[in-house]
Amino acid sequence: MDLGLKSLRALVTASSQGLGYATALELAREGAQVAINSRSVDKLEAAAERIREASGSLVAAFPADLSEPESPAQLVDNAAAAMGGLDILVTNSGGPPAGRFDDLSEEDWLHSLDLVFHSHRRLIRAALPHLRQSQQASVLTITSISVKQPILNLAPSNAGRQATIGLTKTLALELGPEGIRFNSILPSFTETQRVTELMEKRAAEKGTSIAEESAAQAADSPLGRMGRPEEFAKAAAFLVSPAASYITGVMLPVDGGLYKGTV
Repeated sequence: MDLGLKSLRALVTASSQGLGYATALELAREGAQVAINSRSVDKLEAAAERIREASGSLVAAFPADLSEPESPAQLVDNAAAAMGGLDILVTNSGGPPAGRFDDLSEEDWLHSLDLVFHSHRRLIRAALPHLRQSQQASVLTITSISVKQPILNLAPSNAGRQATIGLTKTLALELGPEGIRFNSILPSFTETQRVTELMEKRAAEKGTSIAEESAAQAADSPLGRMGRPEEFAKAAAFLVSPAASYITGVMLPVDGGLYKGTV
């Protein structure tokens, strides 16, 4: 199936590894030009080179810390300048620290909200002038299955990502008449560094091993395993592509059936 992504211009944030990297790689393989981002210059340059080698597409790399208020706008401007515009925005961020409500300081909460809500809001605001010039404008916010089913010990993530979902749905309604689509993917536990860190924390708290905690988490899915980043990326590439031109306002779980609810 041709997704129609060839030569479209995409910015994928927090994309030197994990779900962001897998998404950027998939878009590039489909022929899109891609701008990627990370706080780590070394990781970012290495990721950009891997994507170039695997796809042959243009890949621009811009370091930025998305929790800093001024960074999203600068990042968007840099990406649009490098690619001659912007058609697709995929907003992703690192996860906030794990912890129960009582364990987290005021600073922890404020930083977490900057990371999992305000970074998405700021990126979208900065990107809108560019997206309004596109005939294939699409925005995808990467959130979490926790907006459907809260995850223990991730209070800031559970709360902040709800706000991002509310924003995504609102903008689908407000900007649909302008032809700009907004969707979100709600991933569950996927084989990424972030999940490994969460399993490590669980193991330390319970006196078990990372392997035991990973196996227990995998068993909670009807498919009996965690997801793979490339599985997430294929869903992401479809949702932002012209092939999904009549899909907007969707909150799509990519969770291997982990969420047990019916709505």
